[in-house]
Amino acid sequence: MQLGQLVILSLKIAVVAVSVLLAAALVALARGNVRLHGRINFVFFVLTALALVIFEGLIRLYDPNLFDYLSAQTRQALAIHLWFAVPSAFLMPVMLFTGLRRWRSVHLVLAVVFGFLWIGTFVTGIFFLK
Repeated sequence: MQLGQLVILSLKIAVVAVSVLLAAALVALARGNVRLHGRINFVFFVLTALALVIFEGLIRLYDPNLFDYLSAQTRQALAIHLWFAVPSAFLMPVMLFTGLRRWRSVHLVLAVVFGFLWIGTFVTGIFFLK
């Protein structure tokens, strides 16, 4: 297995793991435990940001040719995946900020947008990338 394949597999595992955390945060919220919701989402944010930094470090610093082996179809799938993943990554700190500030109405609107983007990130990352 090539390093690029290991990176994609690792990212798939990370996406599933943080998605479980996100689901747990939504369950906590549904049960009325806003504080637990916030704490879980903070862990979600930290782990997701860490994965992004590691991923970018591997691509930009360690081996810029890490994904040269990808087929044209997989490259297209990766491009589609990034259309969801990049905006969700930019939205995460804004979500964290509005949640910590208790700006509920803004946070809820952003949560809907983030939910859509995260579902797209999950589906394209898990099922489209090889």
